[in-house]
Formats: sequence, structure tokens, C-alpha cells
Amino acid sequence: MDKKALKKQYKETLQSMGVFKIQNKVNGKILIVSSNNITGRINREKFQLDMSSHQNTDLQKDYKEFGKDSFVFEIVDQLKPKEDPAYNYTDDLAVLEAMWLDKLQPYGDKGYNEKKSPK
Repeated sequence: MDKKALKKQYKETLQSMGVFKIQNKVNGKILIVSSNNITGRINREKFQLDMSSHQNTDLQKDYKEFGKDSFVFEIVDQLKPKEDPAYNYTDDLAVLEAMWLDKLQPYGDKGYNEKKSPK
């Protein structure tokens, strides 16, 4: 295969989608995150934390205090791809994330997520 064909194949390949958590092994706090590309999003979160530029200031503070070895990144749920290549997974990801937020309640002393106000 030539480079163009490989690029096209890569872009058409669905990435793993779903919900993952970042867990502080010292205090047990977690952050729940959904993504349509879990691997890419985990890499981005790690990079931001390593560069001290993560948008979640509480998580960033603990990451700096306890060190990177005190955190684990774990996929908790994944979406199964649909047969329709044009399917939009945005709503499915939002529902899946909401289910995990409801189940784990990662707020306050238990986590780094902020409760979203109802619309």
C-alpha cells in the first residue's frame, strides 16, 4: 500500500470510544472522561499533566504533589461501533459518561469532576 492509501485507511478506522478514569492511588480520587478516541485522549491527559497545563487544577495540584506514578489511567467502558460509518457517537458518549458519573459520583472528596447543573 502507498502512503495515501494507508492514511485513508487509518482515518476510516474507528478508534476505541468510551469512558476512562484517572485515579489517584494515594487518596482514591478519580476523574471520569469520555472520548471518541480513548487512546489519544489518555495520551493528551498525560501530556497536559506532565507539562503542568491540565485544565483541572485540583487534579494538576495532586499530580504535582504525589507524582505521576501515583496515578492510573483505566478504561471503564467502551462503545461498540455501529455498521453505519457516518453514525455520530456524541449522544451515546454523553449518556455513557453520565451513567459512570452517576455510578461513581466522582465529586468533592471522591473525585475531580464538577457536577454539571441541569439544563
